[in-house]
Amino acid sequence: MRYVRTLAAAAVAAALLGTSPPAAAPAARAVVDHRPQRVGRVVEAVATLDRNSTWKLVEKLPLDFETYHPQGMTRVGDRLFLSSVEVIERPVRYPEPVDGHDRSPGRGVGHLFVMDLKGRLLEDITLGEGDMYHPGGIDTDGRSVWVPVAEYRPDSAAVVYRVDARTLAVTAEFRVDDHIGGVVPEPRTGRVHGVSWGSRTLYSWDRHGRQLQRRANRSHFVDYQDCAYAGSRKMLCTGVTGFTNASGADFELGGIATVDLRTSDIDHEVPVTLWSTGGHVATRNPVLLEALHGDGVRMWAAPDDGTSPAGTELLVYETKPAD
Repeated sequence: MRYVRTLAAAAVAAALLGTSPPAAAPAARAVVDHRPQRVGRVVEAVATLDRNSTWKLVEKLPLDFETYHPQGMTRVGDRLFLSSVEVIERPVRYPEPVDGHDRSPGRGVGHLFVMDLKGRLLEDITLGEGDMYHPGGIDTDGRSVWVPVAEYRPDSAAVVYRVDARTLAVTAEFRVDDHIGGVVPEPRTGRVHGVSWGSRTLYSWDRHGRQLQRRANRSHFVDYQDCAYAGSRKMLCTGVTGFTNASGADFELGGIATVDLRTSDIDHEVPVTLWSTGGHVATRNPVLLEALHGDGVRMWAAPDDGTSPAGTELLVYETKPAD
């Protein structure tokens, strides 16, 4: 296991606790779990969405640090966690498979950024080992953030990390002989769910990584990039499918899906066509869905890479059911 903290750990831990670093500071308040509000009603809120839902951009927060290629996002209390891959050497496709792989591993660094709700960087935690440097979609059980870090190629390998949301201590929980592109802890059962490269395979493991279920994804609407537990043994997944039209122009279709964790059935799917400054669909990579007070859905998204003209922006959208 390899991890590096690049900012003052004491200051960041204090920020997570809502205190000042000195020992004489007032008693710390615990990290407030944002999960009950999000889990309790977000599935019902998402179920009201359809292709006619109108989304309003309510906030655009430029991230003033190097974000590389963002992957997943979750929230614990007043902190946002954003995973990202820094690619140093891109994988190269082989003319023929080598040791069962269709491409080289490349080289890179996996990051888990800790931010406040305005997108200000508090901590940069580096995760990964060897050829496993690509973090995927992330989620929280309310106390820890779960992060898969895989090789940047299909049918490879991954390690699943658990990062304490308060102390930021890192634990390598288990390993998987496949590329895992996203994980979702299920607090009620202790299970951890995951998706493969392109989300074509849906997995379930126990807390120690023993495989409990492996099923083909029955939906081919979008490839899931980021998923989150949503109560009632369901998870919400967001993602993208790329198309090229007859004139050679590329197009990204985004989408949201509700997946039943017991059966892998798709309960609800809806397209998303919201565009970033860089021209990407909002659900291209990191997404966090929340239920609004009353009715409606809030979506946090960071679809653009750090190399985009405007850099990475944290986009916040809201939509409410039609009257």
